[in-house]
Amino acid sequence: MSGVVVLNGLQAETRYEYQAGWFTTTDKREAVDSVNELALRWPEHIYTLKTRSNNKALPRSYILGSCRYLRMTLGTPIAPEWGDRIFAAINTLAQHSETPIDGILMLGDQVYVDDMNIVAPDREYQDILHKYQTAFSQPHIRQLMAHVPTYMILDDHEIEDNWPAKASSNDQLLFSNAIRAYELYQCSHSPAHALLPSGRLERNIPHYWYQFADGDIEWFVLDTRTRRTLANADRRILDSEQEHALLDWLVTSNSRVKLVVSSVMFYPDLKNDGGDAWKSFPAQRDRILETIRDNKINNVIFIAGDVHGSMTSQLTHSEDPDFMVHTIVSSPLYNSKLLPYAKADSFILDQPLASLGRGSYHQKLTSRVVCEDNFARIFIDTERIRVDYHNKLGALLQSVSIALR
Repeated sequence: MSGVVVLNGLQAETRYEYQAGWFTTTDKREAVDSVNELALRWPEHIYTLKTRSNNKALPRSYILGSCRYLRMTLGTPIAPEWGDRIFAAINTLAQHSETPIDGILMLGDQVYVDDMNIVAPDREYQDILHKYQTAFSQPHIRQLMAHVPTYMILDDHEIEDNWPAKASSNDQLLFSNAIRAYELYQCSHSPAHALLPSGRLERNIPHYWYQFADGDIEWFVLDTRTRRTLANADRRILDSEQEHALLDWLVTSNSRVKLVVSSVMFYPDLKNDGGDAWKSFPAQRDRILETIRDNKINNVIFIAGDVHGSMTSQLTHSEDPDFMVHTIVSSPLYNSKLLPYAKADSFILDQPLASLGRGSYHQKLTSRVVCEDNFARIFIDTERIRVDYHNKLGALLQSVSIALR
């Protein structure tokens, strides 16, 4: 029971009210004409949404988060309200903030399909759907997603831990079922679907990475999970088509701020990442960085989740004083008690990144590492990006300023 409706002709910066009605019938062979005459049921509440502003000078604000754990045992959720309370805090922030929230970026691991892999793994389509339905129907996330634009991208736990490194020949059915569910419940929130001239959506999705713009801010949301090549001869975390599209966008886009979403961290590198993140794909990462540096592209920010720790950091170059990129990491929204939080000493900060070009790239933290459930809110104006990290109750943990050039 998931669908997408395309609304055309809306006015910019306008608040609209909406409802969605539905009907039920026990006759699967009911004629279309008779179905149209069935009475619709309507929800109790009227929902609202506000369209984007065309004013490029207006500041923008977004929520960032990833890794929302929900344990299901034999189809029964265990304390789902624990993972939902952080969305209550985000709702409160959205309702009482003087600066509206322009979007929520969910950076991966919105569900954990593999949470019981050792005992009773979920592999069947209906079991995976049930996990999505349970996660997204909790009251606070449901309220939030009904009012605020939401963008999503998958990471490994939407399929299996460290996918596809641990994939076996028996996992094709798992992948097929997990991706079908992902397309229904997550990809439907993104502009990965092409819009046909008729105004309808193209049902076939060529890829899961996508772009969108908001004023003079542009986002490129990468799929760093399903297009990997693990062969030693040409290791890639992005397929060649996606890499080409990213590099072309970096060079040709006229946007003032370019935000690149990678569900796994672009940098800094974890000491122990199991070969899962960009550290294990150094040639491709280096091509991206060299493109930014050679073309003197300013205000490139990498956004990531995954590591169960939140921080900001910057990357500089030993022979290019004008080069600088930043990363903003936001993770986790709700952690399993079985998984540790990342700490500052989890990262390699005393060595440069591997580089194929001249000179070396040096990384350093520009904030402390948040080691608890949290989310980030970023404010982007003409001079800076402010990153505010909040705990699960909404209290401010730290605030970081990134100067724009």
